[in-house]
Amino acid sequence: MSVQLLIYGQVEAVNKKRHSDWSIKAENNYDFARSVNSVPLMAVEFPKASQDYAIVFAGKDNDVVPVVVMGVREGENAYVDEQGQWKAPYVPAFIRRYPFVFATSDEGKTLTLCLDETYEGCNQEGRGERLFDAEGEQTQYLEKVLSFLQDYQAQYQRTQLFCKKLNELGLLEEMGAKFTLPGQEERTLTGFKTINREKLKGIPADELAALMANDGLELIYLHLQSLNNLNKVIERLPKQVISSSEIAGAENSADVNTMSVEAGSAEAGVH
Repeated sequence: MSVQLLIYGQVEAVNKKRHSDWSIKAENNYDFARSVNSVPLMAVEFPKASQDYAIVFAGKDNDVVPVVVMGVREGENAYVDEQGQWKAPYVPAFIRRYPFVFATSDEGKTLTLCLDETYEGCNQEGRGERLFDAEGEQTQYLEKVLSFLQDYQAQYQRTQLFCKKLNELGLLEEMGAKFTLPGQEERTLTGFKTINREKLKGIPADELAALMANDGLELIYLHLQSLNNLNKVIERLPKQVISSSEIAGAENSADVNTMSVEAGSAEAGVH
């Protein structure tokens, strides 16, 4: 089986024999995501996520996926504060589904619900929501979890189709975001892709109409507009790293004083 780990520790398949007396106590704490600087984003999330995050693309060929940028340095998430609280109104579904996740079979045909048993909210003392009732049947809570992850999987497939179309149209290009922290040398955040505006203007009318009909064009513009939020990543860094007074805001441009986007400079119920 394969599973996207990132924020997951000890992942085990959920079953009534192993987890018959397990409960999940929801913790309003995101320490588990403190060390990730980007996570996948589903297309359906673009409208809300674009208000607080920069949406870019990562991966190669048919494995390209949208991601939200949450940090400019390895192992740092600027959207989790010192108390483990999330610092933006919208929390990506990839984060919200934790500690649960689907694992896929080697053939990719079977999905298995799994649980990160290292999650602090996991317990056998009855705190929170039970996974199985006294008769060994799934509780309403577990059914809701399954429903959410099934919706997530469906949205993932829709997102894959969107990214496949972007690749077919040749709209994606490597990007690099340059930024400078006080007292440090200029750095470049690499490994991401953005949509080339000029190439978008040049696609055939029928392809443009198709993008508009299936909401792809709206997603493209939400992505482009969201690049203005790259500077918000700097603004959300801990005060001891950078003072917010040293940040210059961006106005209708992806180019900002502390972080600028340069094409071609890189080396390498979900709602």
